[in-house]
Amino acid sequence: MFRSLPRTVIALGLVSLCMDASSELIHSLLPLFLVAGLGAGAGVLGIVEGIAEATASLMRVFAGVFSDRVGRRKPLILAGYGLAALSKPLFPLASGVGAVLLARVADRIGKGIRGAPRDALLADVTPPALRGAAFGLRQSLDTVGAVIGPLAAVFLMTMLDGDIRAVLWVAVLPAALAVLLIVVLVHEPEDTRPAPRPAASLHRNEIAALPRAFWRVALLGSLLSLARFSEAFLLLRASDMGLAAARVPLVLAALNVAYALSAWPLGHVSDRLGRGRLMVIGLAMLVLADLLLALDAGCWVFGAGILLWGLHMGATQGAIAALVADVAPAPLRGTAFGVLHCSSAVALLAASAIAGGLWSAIGAPATFAAGALFALLALFAGAMALRMGPGCRGAGLAD
Repeated sequence: MFRSLPRTVIALGLVSLCMDASSELIHSLLPLFLVAGLGAGAGVLGIVEGIAEATASLMRVFAGVFSDRVGRRKPLILAGYGLAALSKPLFPLASGVGAVLLARVADRIGKGIRGAPRDALLADVTPPALRGAAFGLRQSLDTVGAVIGPLAAVFLMTMLDGDIRAVLWVAVLPAALAVLLIVVLVHEPEDTRPAPRPAASLHRNEIAALPRAFWRVALLGSLLSLARFSEAFLLLRASDMGLAAARVPLVLAALNVAYALSAWPLGHVSDRLGRGRLMVIGLAMLVLADLLLALDAGCWVFGAGILLWGLHMGATQGAIAALVADVAPAPLRGTAFGVLHCSSAVALLAASAIAGGLWSAIGAPATFAAGALFALLALFAGAMALRMGPGCRGAGLAD
């Protein structure tokens, strides 16, 4: 299975591993850094996360469309990962919430620039029959990094006597390695590049040209993001239930172990079972996870909720990307991925604001109960989409 995938897919997976190790090392400590170190509250955390993602969303469509126009993906991928790497030193240097917000915005803009071109390049170089496996492998390697990051945070917090700023400096190293890997290992074969188009050919008609099946996928992706608010609230929930600060990153590690172990095999499943059916299964997992996390029923119930959250991500994240690759025309793949990332980011802005507001006003159980309701809505939408048209046997949501 591994050898059948193009080398560029594996290289991009390794890049994701390194960058996510850096990002999740920071992310696993950021809620505590903001709340305990800088005196911010849960509402401020929601605003910081929401603004960062909303700012990045402005870049997503632009980057995807631009990569289609110029017929090149790698330069934008390099620019996006490079900006994210440059943002990492800003976190340990921050002296207030504003500085953290600046660092998060820079990091997310980098993600916004790279996301659509990277996913379009994966789709460009991978045969249709292997797209589920390709996107699943990238998600798995990305999530291995997301496991390494929190575990490194726990180890370094212990070794450095809880000095969060010192630990945050370590995150600079894997981010720099990710950029180096792009320069050396990521290749964009000439025969897979979209034909470049003059700037004058760009207008709203390009987005309008995307098929109805794509818009159903985009709607489903937005509902999924609305149901799955920032993972920072999972870390706050763990702290709220009495987990020691030095062990809170273990929650993110456990979640990402479930995600990493499931994403690649479930990607293979989507190549055979259909993407839409796997999405419905994943959304059902998210509903159950939210309900368990809403309960104050002890560590075992909380742990089960975290593992289900990770499994739902393994079932849905690669599948939604493969769905876009299946239904979007090749010359508009970058645009399609940009629209998907942008709409999902806007939904995440709303989700983060709602989660922070509910947490501050009512408490943690209401936050996760609202997440369960949004997940049920997405589950219903996915089930309805599966009933539309004979193409559901293939991509899962196609016309």
